[in-house]
Amino acid sequence: MDPPTEVIPTVEDDHYEDDEYYDEDDAYAHEGPDRGDGDEDEDRDDRPALLPDTPGRKAVRAFGEALITMGLVILLFVVYEVYVTDLISAGKQDDATQALDDQWNANTVEAPEQQREAKYDLLDGQAFAKLYIPAFGPDYKFSVVEGTTDKDLEIGPGHYKNTALPGEPGNFSVAGHRVGKGAPFNDLDLLSSCDAIVVETQTQWFVYRVMPMSDELGGWAEKQANPKCQKVSPLGAPYDKTFGQEIVLPTQGEVIAPVPYFEGEIPAAQQASLMTLTTCHPRFSDAQRLIVHAVLADSYPKAPDFVPDAMKES
Repeated sequence: MDPPTEVIPTVEDDHYEDDEYYDEDDAYAHEGPDRGDGDEDEDRDDRPALLPDTPGRKAVRAFGEALITMGLVILLFVVYEVYVTDLISAGKQDDATQALDDQWNANTVEAPEQQREAKYDLLDGQAFAKLYIPAFGPDYKFSVVEGTTDKDLEIGPGHYKNTALPGEPGNFSVAGHRVGKGAPFNDLDLLSSCDAIVVETQTQWFVYRVMPMSDELGGWAEKQANPKCQKVSPLGAPYDKTFGQEIVLPTQGEVIAPVPYFEGEIPAAQQASLMTLTTCHPRFSDAQRLIVHAVLADSYPKAPDFVPDAMKES
């Protein structure tokens, strides 16, 4: 048999004689008959008076509301810059990569001497090479487009016009966003000396390695025992001011010169083959530029199923 249903007992009117009651006219609760002694007016007078709504209070309230609104707008802007633009740029990067793959598949060459020649169709905003940084994981890859305008960098890393091309003597220089718009160079500060930066073109693989840091020069002979560092060493003059990583002002365009910081003329045949990556510093700011310099260590002709060993590094 089911137990009897418990119900909330009704409140009889006479319960108000000894218990707390609520006077709708008075809007206050009283405890027992000793509170009903006619002192309602005195109780009402004890309530704190509301401050008058002066123009000053109105101004403070309006200012507070404006700050809240501004905070929400800034929050939405950050969400848009960090997440929404990433999605937009990812779509543009996919389109650029697909177009590059189609171009490479359509422009096959047969003669061995032609296969050794890197060929580029340099059109603004169009990809011509692929960039890999194995230290950032096997999924890190971006197609490099020609140009460094805002529109170009929304697609992916952009090649500074009039700088060297992959594998050439001089300074193959590439810019990329650090926050939002795909953020290809978000972790650029995490690169260490001798880390590989791999560039793929239609006909070649180029393996660049990050140059020694300024504080590593004294003990470089010991570090060169690392297999990754065997083809990396301080270059000496006129590259004695060029290190693996540095932070500069946005106006210091000399970092992407054929020979960084060198003002004279050096024949191309005497120039090292460098690669320079640039991005904003610190994150969420463009007050400075983070620079990474790398030197060409290896190059290989492309062949079916071949990838450089450097692609397997982590």
